[in-house]
This record gives sequence, C-alpha cells and structure tokens, in this order.
Amino acid sequence: MTARIERVVTSGPVEIEGVEHKVENNTWIIGDDDEVIVIDPARDAEKILEKVGDREVLAVICTHGLPDHVGGAIETAARDEAVIAVHPKDKRLWRQTWEETWPDIEMEDEGLFAVAGVELEVLTTPGVTAGGVSLYCEELGAVFTGKTLLADGPGKLGGEYPALADQLTAIGERLFTLAHQTRVLPAHGEECLIGDLEPQFDQWLSGSLAGTGEGEGEAQIETTPLMDGRGAAGIKLNLDE
Repeated sequence: MTARIERVVTSGPVEIEGVEHKVENNTWIIGDDDEVIVIDPARDAEKILEKVGDREVLAVICTHGLPDHVGGAIETAARDEAVIAVHPKDKRLWRQTWEETWPDIEMEDEGLFAVAGVELEVLTTPGVTAGGVSLYCEELGAVFTGKTLLADGPGKLGGEYPALADQLTAIGERLFTLAHQTRVLPAHGEECLIGDLEPQFDQWLSGSLAGTGEGEGEAQIETTPLMDGRGAAGIKLNLDE
C-alpha cells in the first residue's frame, strides 16, 4: 500500500491570562491501509481514532510536550498498545498533563521511525519548547513542524517567543535546508511549502518578529481563534531536564 498523510483538526478552550480562547490543533496521521503513526494527538482521541479506523497505530509521536498537543496521547496509543515518543527535554512538560506516566521512547536527533514503507527522521527544532522536534519524510516530501514553524512564520507561545534565537537557528539550519517544494505540516493552521517561507528568513533575522503583541500578528490573535497555540497559565517552561 502507498503511504499517505491525513489531517484531523480538533479544538478546545485554552485560558490565557484569565481569558478563554478557542484553539484549533492539527493531528497528523501518516500510513497506509494497514498501519499508521499518529503525530501530535490533540485532545480528542475518539475523533482521532475514528479517522484511524481499523488500522494499527504503531506509534504516537509528540513534536513537543504542551498540554493541548498531548491530551489525546494516552488513549490514542492504548488501543493498539502503541509506543509514545517525546524528546527527553520535554518529558517534564509532558508530566504536567500526564502526572503518573513517562513516554516510552526518548527521541534523539536523526532518529528514525518507519511506517508503511516510508521513514520519519527526527530533527531537533527547539525554541517554543526545549524539546521541540520536527519530523521529515523525504519519500513524501513533507516535514511535520509542530509549533516550530507555521504558515505565518515561527510559532509562538501565548503570543511570545520563549527562545527566538534558538528557534530561528533551528529553522535556518534544519528546515530551510530542505527542498523548496517540501510541504510544511504544522501543529496549527494550514500547510504551506518551505519555499513559501524561506524568503522571509532574512527579515526574521533582522528583527521583523520583534515587538510581540503589536502589529498584524497580534491583530490576528485578537480577532481569530488562536492559531499559534497555547500560552496558558500554569505552564512552566523552566523545568529541570
């Protein structure tokens, strides 16, 4: 069977500074008619498993450990006793959602996952979280970028960049070295191509992303569902590794 990529969009409330917002999350499914890997199982495991159908879930991979992205991980994995993979630097962030469990696999840079005749290569892309990763599938010409890179630029956490220098380094060295026709499949919003975003990189480096909370990006956050995800109260990013 030929491997393919499918998307499940889930949504739910996130509280930021006492204000509740609706956030939409992408969960990606890659596989064929027999087996799949689920990437970023957000919130609604029932909806995700309905899309999976009777195919076997081999693994659940979390590109980062933020709560709204791992909320469906345990239930999604449990049905087929699939393994759950998280980067070790996000393990304690994972524990803010799943206090009594640890992931089965600690991902490492350039690690590989195989499904339906294709491979997913782990690319460490920290910035929004210390353990953020992207997953590159050369055979399908796609990279799952989590919160690192969205269609409108680098992803944020509650309207801010926790570690912008690290994030831009990861984008430049790990993502913008991919072919321009590579599909960017993020954790929020619509997909785009590497070639759509790469020409903006010099502007980002020169400071066009400064002034968080102002300008067009902030206006979008105020008037539309939060597409850059979560800045929820109670999430601590200065956790011990």
